[in-house]
Amino acid sequence: MLKGYGEEIAKIYESLRVNNEESLKNRRDEIEKIIPQVIAMENKIAQLSIELSINILRKTKNIDELIEETKEKITELRMKKSEFLVSRGYPLDYLEMQYNCSKCKDTGFIGVKKCDCYKQNLVKILYRNSELNNMLERNNFSNFSYQYFSPNRNSNEPESPRKNLEKIASISWNFIENFSNSEENLLFFGDSGTGKSFLASCIAKELLDNSYMVIYKTAVDLIKDLKQSRFAGEEELEDLLINCDLLIIDDLGTEPINEFSKIELFNLLNTKLLKRKKMIISTNFSIELMLKNYSERTTSRLLGNFTLCKFFGEDIRVRLNMNKKK
Repeated sequence: MLKGYGEEIAKIYESLRVNNEESLKNRRDEIEKIIPQVIAMENKIAQLSIELSINILRKTKNIDELIEETKEKITELRMKKSEFLVSRGYPLDYLEMQYNCSKCKDTGFIGVKKCDCYKQNLVKILYRNSELNNMLERNNFSNFSYQYFSPNRNSNEPESPRKNLEKIASISWNFIENFSNSEENLLFFGDSGTGKSFLASCIAKELLDNSYMVIYKTAVDLIKDLKQSRFAGEEELEDLLINCDLLIIDDLGTEPINEFSKIELFNLLNTKLLKRKKMIISTNFSIELMLKNYSERTTSRLLGNFTLCKFFGEDIRVRLNMNKKK
């Protein structure tokens, strides 16, 4: 599933490096026109460095003195170059390579380990034409409104759907604002069409906009991915699911519930909890149905390690559809 994206990511980093080199060339051309002395100094520094290397290889007499003398010349030239740049209003690093990611210098790797920016680029590629990419254009806090939720209390619930959603929205904003300092996970459960997936998408967009790595999966697609990871050796896929900043599992309970899915779901939940990687799970299941359909170990994690947010009220999707027909 992910193997085909390696070449595409490599092209992204190659393009970044080409642009960086072109940008540096343009800056050098600019300085050569305005402050030619600076470029002359840079060329002299390069020349001295080459001469010093040759003398070291030739084991020239009095090499220690020569090294010290050359270093002093290079230091003096660098100081003069900096003075010229600053006096004309340029930053000290104006003639140095500028990287989009200073950690990996736009290679995607720090040693043999993938840089955080590599994973972010991978997620962007995965979402470029994905359902989530289109979903977040509609499902975001700009389009969030309480008007679809009744202010009237249902006799079966302690408060009105609107009041309930106000509390859940407050929990969600707290989750976003304290994301990097909290170990909280959210479980959205309750009636169909009451805003669970919408609110999860709103949270996803806020965190994606703040450069967190968010993976969104329906429960059906998640089980497919876990199967792919187990039987097709997709280790990178499993790494993304486990180590992303936030994993959203939408519509838990719609996946085929069998021994494989039960075991893999538990293993994923347990691993992410141990690694303190956050999750949001939405489901139409009641607590009773969760207890009935999943193992005790799984429900213990769901009910014990997640903040429970119960949604209830009128099916908004049905209501909006009916309004369109009027």
